[in-house]
Amino acid sequence: MKYIAILILVLLSTQTNFSQADSSNMVEYNSDFQFKEGLYLNFEDVKTNSPLPKSRIISEYDYNDPDFFDKVLVKSSVYYYDNLGNRDKLNPDKIWGYSRNGFIYIQIEDDFFRITLIGSICHFIASHTTYTDYYNSPYYYNSYYYDPYRIPSASYPSTEMRQYILDFNTGRVLDYTYEAIEVILMQDPELHDEYVALSKKKRKQLKFVYIRKYNAKNPLYFPKN
Repeated sequence: MKYIAILILVLLSTQTNFSQADSSNMVEYNSDFQFKEGLYLNFEDVKTNSPLPKSRIISEYDYNDPDFFDKVLVKSSVYYYDNLGNRDKLNPDKIWGYSRNGFIYIQIEDDFFRITLIGSICHFIASHTTYTDYYNSPYYYNSYYYDPYRIPSASYPSTEMRQYILDFNTGRVLDYTYEAIEVILMQDPELHDEYVALSKKKRKQLKFVYIRKYNAKNPLYFPKN
C-alpha cells in the first residue's frame, strides 16, 4: 500500500507539472492580442493562431496591398508552398477564413465577414441568401394563359444580414438565437441554469449579456507566439 500511495503521488505530481507546462505555453486573449496574418485552412489553424502566412502564398499581388486577401480569394485556386517547400493549391471555397490587421474573417456563403466579438463565444454579422420560387411569391401573377417563355423552376434570391455566434470550443457556427445560446451555455452548468430560469422574453433580450458573462467566466487562450 505504501508503494501504491507513493506511485499515486508521483503520477499526480507529474500531471500537475504537465498542466503547469501547458498553462505556461498559453496566453489569455485580450484586446491587445495579435492574430498572425494569413489564411486559415481550417478551424484548428484559428485555435492555434497558425495560419498559412502570406509569404508562402504564390501571387502576383503585393503582400502589403490592403486588399491582398480579397484579390487572392476571388481566384479559382490559391497556390502556395507547403511545409516541405512543394507547390500546392487550395480551393478558396474550402478555406475557413483569414486574419488581416489583427482581425479574423470567417467564410460564410462564399464571402468573408469580420468576427467583431472574440471570445469563447464569438459574435458576428454576415449576409444570408435565400431563394424563393416565383410561383410562391405574393407578387407572382398566376395567369391561366399559356406562357411560352415561362421558366418552370424560376426563383429569385433575397439577401439579408443575419447575426451568428461561433462556439470556439467546437468550431460550430450557429444562428444568434436564445436556443443556440442555451446549448453553448451547457458547458457552464451554473450559467446555463441561471439563463434557462429566465422567462423566454428575458432570454431573448439578454442573449448578448450572457455571451459576455460566459466569456468572462471562460477566458479564451491561445499558444504563445
